[in-house]
Amino acid sequence: MAAPMDQESCAVKTKLTKSEKKAYKKQNKARQTLLRHEGISTSSEATKHLVVANAGLSNGVHREELWRLFQTLGDLQDIVMVTGKPYAFVSYADQQSAAAAYAAFNGRMLKSPEELQQPNVTFYLNHIEKVPSQRVAGLDLPPGLRLVEDFVSPACAARLMEGLGWSTDNQQQTDAEQALKHRRVKHFGYEFRYDNNNVDKDKPLPGGLPDWCSPVIDKMMSEGHIKHRPDQITVNQYQPGQGIPPHVDTHSAFEDEISSLSLGGQTVMDFKHPSGKRVPVVLPARSLLVMSGEARYLWTHGIIPRKLDPVPVKGQEESITLARREVRTSFTFRKIRHTPCDCKYPCQCDSQLQQTGPSLPRTEGEAGQLEQQHVHQVYEDIASHFSSTRHSPWPRVVDFLKTEPVGALVVDVGCGNGKYLGANKDVYSLGNDRSSGLANICRDRQLEVFVCDAMSVPVRTGAVDAAISIAVIHHFCTQERRLKAVKELARLLKPGGRALIYVWAFEQEYKNVKSNYLKDTKEHQNGDVGDKSSTRPTQEQQGASLPIHVNRTSFKTQDMLVPWHFRDGAKKQQRGSQPGLQVPSNSGREKNPERDTRDCTEETNLDRNSEQNSDKPLEVGNHKKQDSEEENVKSCSGACASDCQQSQDEPVYHRFYHVFKDGELEELCNSVPGVSVVDRYYDKGNWCVVIQKCL
Repeated sequence: MAAPMDQESCAVKTKLTKSEKKAYKKQNKARQTLLRHEGISTSSEATKHLVVANAGLSNGVHREELWRLFQTLGDLQDIVMVTGKPYAFVSYADQQSAAAAYAAFNGRMLKSPEELQQPNVTFYLNHIEKVPSQRVAGLDLPPGLRLVEDFVSPACAARLMEGLGWSTDNQQQTDAEQALKHRRVKHFGYEFRYDNNNVDKDKPLPGGLPDWCSPVIDKMMSEGHIKHRPDQITVNQYQPGQGIPPHVDTHSAFEDEISSLSLGGQTVMDFKHPSGKRVPVVLPARSLLVMSGEARYLWTHGIIPRKLDPVPVKGQEESITLARREVRTSFTFRKIRHTPCDCKYPCQCDSQLQQTGPSLPRTEGEAGQLEQQHVHQVYEDIASHFSSTRHSPWPRVVDFLKTEPVGALVVDVGCGNGKYLGANKDVYSLGNDRSSGLANICRDRQLEVFVCDAMSVPVRTGAVDAAISIAVIHHFCTQERRLKAVKELARLLKPGGRALIYVWAFEQEYKNVKSNYLKDTKEHQNGDVGDKSSTRPTQEQQGASLPIHVNRTSFKTQDMLVPWHFRDGAKKQQRGSQPGLQVPSNSGREKNPERDTRDCTEETNLDRNSEQNSDKPLEVGNHKKQDSEEENVKSCSGACASDCQQSQDEPVYHRFYHVFKDGELEELCNSVPGVSVVDRYYDKGNWCVVIQKCL
């Protein structure tokens, strides 16, 4: 067969066999994939170039394997593999060789392991006119990052491993030699705490640093790689498939330089800038990686949990192949810091973030000021961007609205961009919001809205059949104001009328299922999901400083500020001119707070490696794009970058939240005279109740 099967060639035969039909379908699917990914159409005539489906890096196929297979059929010129794609490009010197390869491999399952390591792989080939340019561009290392290859000799590496005293079997470990989820860990000098990514500076470990590490430290100091002599070492041993979640090492815990010596197998460490720029760095065996400055304080670093890494081909740095991971032992050298961090990257700095938070209000006047600055003003500033991240109504809210009869009057208190106002076309929907910016967006959509405060809605008592309050009440900063908002909601209802209330939940893991808010991260070692036995809110400490929450992590407290970041360019399109806004703070109401939060940092637990997806084929940069509110929000994480680089053009806004514990919302509603709680449930990280006004 010298050319791909197409409709005309299929018409020559009156009937295709079952296997031929299957091959044709698969081949056609491969054509469509190529057209969608690369914009390339296949050729019905034989050419010198082939695209081979199911032979890509994302299928776990190695470039060396393909070269061995295809070079036997002619003068093979090149093989191009693309990170994250399920296909490879094969080029020959002439058409005859390409045609021979097509005839030999198209629609055939490769023998394993004789031809291919991966079992049950069938290649589907198509001819193309030319191979797209997919060469790997060289990436500069992040500022402050240094990689020193062959830093120690094989003999020195052997002495270090011998000093650890780790045998090859899984022997019982001592207290100083912990096993963390299938990996070995050992600490010297101070124990690194994985529950808070810190050390207890008042509890040094006996013995200090071992003498057999001194030659390595002396070499780092004498060659000028570090300025501070380390007094803490953590040794981790990673099995193939294990990784490290993206994180920035706690600023206040350690001095500037953090060094990592890799022994055994090589790996690829991913560095990511808050703007979204990603730099993968190959860490060869016996190499030393030194993070300082921007690379230490601003960029996150982590290792993807997988068993195969895409790496440059030796001698052909512009080409990529796969490297199978081996057991890797990492020595991390740190110097304990005894003073607060004063780095140039405050949006990542725990020392500086702790200094900037406002306090809980002591008086009603202070409460109003806090909400004005950290709720109302922010929504005026971010209204357009906020609205652009709100598309799909939540199903259970829509279900509630659709239970109302034809002609019912329904009010949405805190309607945001009005996405629920058209959920039931058979009722008359009326919305209101404290933000005039969001109300204007609703008006532009021809929706019936007005501006007011949720504690004082200018609607006649007992006038509405139903009401909703979605992600509003958690923005009130005192118990009294939250109660007043629920009372106002109840006042609007007719006797027998119902209201649905959603608030953000303190418990972001419920019945052993993580909310979408936490799904990108693993739980912290000690399970920071709150005291599930408690149904009462944490006692408010008036005057206490409000912490700034680290996004995508479990809540540590009920009252906090949650960051809001603009997408790249979003702030430039919506730059407000509020002269009174001096600092990049404030907050705004979210129609889906669980999906709204984003951050330029994740001070996440280093033990969140596990072996997630370690047995699946490699998937790099090939994530399916989804037109959903959650995916839209997850991509918005970049604006803090310029803020951290001494530019305040892209401020970070901080919104006040009081997250509710299990049972707290029902208790609040039950304290309102004349209403009863008729339903309660947990929905996507939120506590929800339905109240009904007594007849």
